[in-house]
Amino acid sequence: MAYDEIIDHHSALARAAGAGRVVADCGQDAFERGGFGAAGYDEFGVLPDGAVRASLGCGNPVAVAELRRGETVLDLGSGGGIDVLLSARRVGGHGKVYGLDASSDMLELARRNAEQDGVTNAEFLYGRIEQVPLPDRSVDVVISNCVINLSGDKAAVLAEAFRVLRPGGRFGVSDVVVDGVVGGVIDGVIDAAARAAAEQRIGCVAGALPVAGYRRLLAAAGFTGVRITLTADHGDGVHSAIVQAAKPAAPVKVEIRPMRDSDADQVLAIYQAGLDTGQAGFETLAPSWEGFTTARLPHLRYVACDTGTGQVLGWVAASAVSARPVYAGVVEHSIYVHPDCRAQGIGRALLAAFIAAGEDAGVWTVQSGIFGENAASLALHETLGFRVVGTRERIGHHHGVWRDVLMIERRSTVTGI
Repeated sequence: MAYDEIIDHHSALARAAGAGRVVADCGQDAFERGGFGAAGYDEFGVLPDGAVRASLGCGNPVAVAELRRGETVLDLGSGGGIDVLLSARRVGGHGKVYGLDASSDMLELARRNAEQDGVTNAEFLYGRIEQVPLPDRSVDVVISNCVINLSGDKAAVLAEAFRVLRPGGRFGVSDVVVDGVVGGVIDGVIDAAARAAAEQRIGCVAGALPVAGYRRLLAAAGFTGVRITLTADHGDGVHSAIVQAAKPAAPVKVEIRPMRDSDADQVLAIYQAGLDTGQAGFETLAPSWEGFTTARLPHLRYVACDTGTGQVLGWVAASAVSARPVYAGVVEHSIYVHPDCRAQGIGRALLAAFIAAGEDAGVWTVQSGIFGENAASLALHETLGFRVVGTRERIGHHHGVWRDVLMIERRSTVTGI
């Protein structure tokens, strides 16, 4: 469906639900075979009938989002409000839940349901999930229920989710995905006949991403700790799934995000400042931006930024150790922090985010070389699971002195084992 058709369709369903008709009515057996609706919940009996009647989800994101008292939650495509109302109960009176929907009819229905349920810590917003009308870093958790797959610009949706989450915030959604080569699915693309059959069964397939594609978009947005768990199998390679990820944790007033070309000058300035200490590496001059990017993997590049000024405070990036397939999961990394920002937890946050992203990408070994005199760097790496595996003695003549290099590595406990 086109965007306007999706909105019109869901608006009509909202009006039907408001008139007392059930727009999604399937028992648990039917849900497990591919029917969507309130049967995916085990606690909807406490909610207004209108919210239950308008449930069009493919799972229960509230159950997997691990909501805590006092948190702020955003539901993308909140529909009749069932997930907003359940979330409001979990976060309590000191928490807040936003429901965002592009259908005025759905918003009207959701507000009535919230009023009927006596919920006072929920607010429903009109808007598109590709342009969330909330400030940066304003929520703790983003949830959604069978809505992201309907967007024509999923990269924008995930970028917005990342933007509005606070550092350490969580992304936990139910969605529809395609997986493998089954029936009409080839490389995540459903042919027209299979798509029509799946839509007739579950009504929520158009635009569904392959699992690998979902992972790539989450990583590109900046998320780490990505987990996609297939749940109901709807046939033709179509599945309901739980999708979970996190925005990297960071010190107060710091955000960790993917490196951009616009960061070039600041990244290279921090690089040069590190080299000027004589303890960061054998180089004496930072490369050009073209040289920097050519030598490093296009992913696994992150910066730590001041949330007030946008200033880059540090960076981490990786290079492949070999083009041979056998070493596909082995990388060499570099990490630099602005000289004015050391001992503030920035290096640790950057390195932790890098490790998590690397494991998401299938990296099983991270390695590097550090001068023995660089005690701060050695201590940082040790706290995050690196170990010294050897010493290359007098390997380089640097500023008139022969230098030893300690070789360090970290082996993943979740990838390549």
